[in-house]
Parts: sequence; structure tokens; C-alpha cells
Amino acid sequence: MNPEHAPHPGDLTLMRVMRRPRWIGVLLIALAVAAAFAFLGRWQLDRALAARQVGPQITETTHPLQDVIGPGAAIANDRVGQLTTVDVTTVPADYLLIEDRDNDSGARGYWVVAHTIVSSGRDAGAHLAVARGFTPDRATALSVVRRLEASAPEQLALTGRIQPTDPPQQPEDSMAGNPPAMKDMAVAILINHWSQLGPDPQFFEAYFVAKNAVPTGLVPIYSPAPIEQKSIDWLNAFYAAEWVVFAGFAVYLWYRLAKDAWEREVDDLAEAAAAAAGEASAEASDIPTDSQKVD
Repeated sequence: MNPEHAPHPGDLTLMRVMRRPRWIGVLLIALAVAAAFAFLGRWQLDRALAARQVGPQITETTHPLQDVIGPGAAIANDRVGQLTTVDVTTVPADYLLIEDRDNDSGARGYWVVAHTIVSSGRDAGAHLAVARGFTPDRATALSVVRRLEASAPEQLALTGRIQPTDPPQQPEDSMAGNPPAMKDMAVAILINHWSQLGPDPQFFEAYFVAKNAVPTGLVPIYSPAPIEQKSIDWLNAFYAAEWVVFAGFAVYLWYRLAKDAWEREVDDLAEAAAAAAGEASAEASDIPTDSQKVD
């Protein structure tokens, strides 16, 4: 082979190899695999964000109270503020006030709180604290309580939100008032002022904020939906990152295979060029010189 016409290794570039139909086809396959891995990564990421999502998507569907919490049980974190329904009977003698409450109006005031007894369902007979309404004026709160104390027990079909009890605090001097007043909605303190408990009473360790049946003179208590929260499921987030790595690896694998093929071809061309140069040198050494011809 004439060395001048032999392919030179420098003439073969990596891009020339990558543009060959074979490697373009392999690239399309790698991109399809990478796209599938990217889709799986997106799916895992969505699961990571949604797996532990809590908030209005749960709490804004109304359920019977007995399906959310039972007497003596703590409320689950994802059910705090759950919209619920419950049928109750009020105990007129046991109304009291929760003072220094904010009702999203800038003015602080009083909750009027009732002792009620669940009147239907699996938990009939259990005792439940119900915040029935708000007023910024103490005189109005006292007037409403006096009127409710003088009335007959009410049969109420309530809709509202269930909230966890506040931790009990040392009662203040105001607890000696009539009606008693306190700053915290602590069921453990409320029950010390309730009557008609019976021999083996059961209590809800949560309180109910009523949205309806608000007594005349009061306004509904501001009770918005819980703030939606999202927490990442880190296991699914790790899987999502893995799929992204796999997608990148699919493209990298195509690049690595194409480069290996190019390097092999370059080596083969270099060996061929070296062999051609050796053959040319040998042929040149066999040609007799002028002095050899004279001899």
C-alpha cells in the first residue's frame, strides 16, 4: 500500500463516528431510555411530595365525629381542624367563658363554651366541649350565658371543626367567677366544672368549634381550614434522584461506546499506517543503487 494514500488516524474524528447511522440509531435508543427514566423520576418526585401531604384536601371533607376521633383518644395530626358533624344535647348549668381569644378581627374577646353530651351514634353519652360563639364584650358574653343557663337543654345537630385540647394550666383567680372563665381551652380543666357526668363518664380529649347554631348575641368563631403543609418523603425523593442518574447514564453509555469504537478504529488506522510505512521502507531497501548496478 502506498503510504501517501493510506488513511491517516488524524482524519478520523469522534464526531464523524458519532454521525454514522449506526451510532445515531443507538443514540435514539439511549434518548428513549433516558426519557423513560426521567418520567419515572418525575413520578417518584410527585409521590415524595404527595405521600405525606396533609391539609385541606383531607380536613375539608365533612365526616361524622365518631369517624375522626373517639372518647379518650388523641386526635391524629392530619385530622386537626377536620370538618365534622355531631348530634349533642347541651347541659345548661355548665356554660363557661374562655377569655382573651382572637377572632381574626383585631379585637380580643370571649368564647362561650358549652358542656354537651353526644346524643346519637356509637359514642352516645360521651361528653364533648363545644365552643359555640364569640363576642368582644364581656357583658354580652355574660348576658348570653345567663340566658342559656335559664333555658332548657338544646338538641343540636352541629357542624364544625374538631381541635386538640390545650395543655392544662394552673387555674387563675378568674376561675372562681360565675360563670368560670379561663384562658386555655383545656378539657382537663373544663371537666372539673361540669355536672351530670354519671358514674363512668367518657370524655373527648378534643373540643368542637361550632359553625352553626350560634346563640343570639354571639358571632361565629373564626375557624379557617388548616394551612396546607407538604413534607417530603425522603425515600421516594432518593428514588427520584436515582432515576435521574440512570437517565444521564443512558446517554453517557452511548457516548462511551461510540468513543471506544472511535478509539479502536484510530488504533487500527495507526497500525495500518505503520505497516504501510514499513512495507514502503522494505521495498525501498530492495532497489539497487547506482554503484551496485556498476558492480
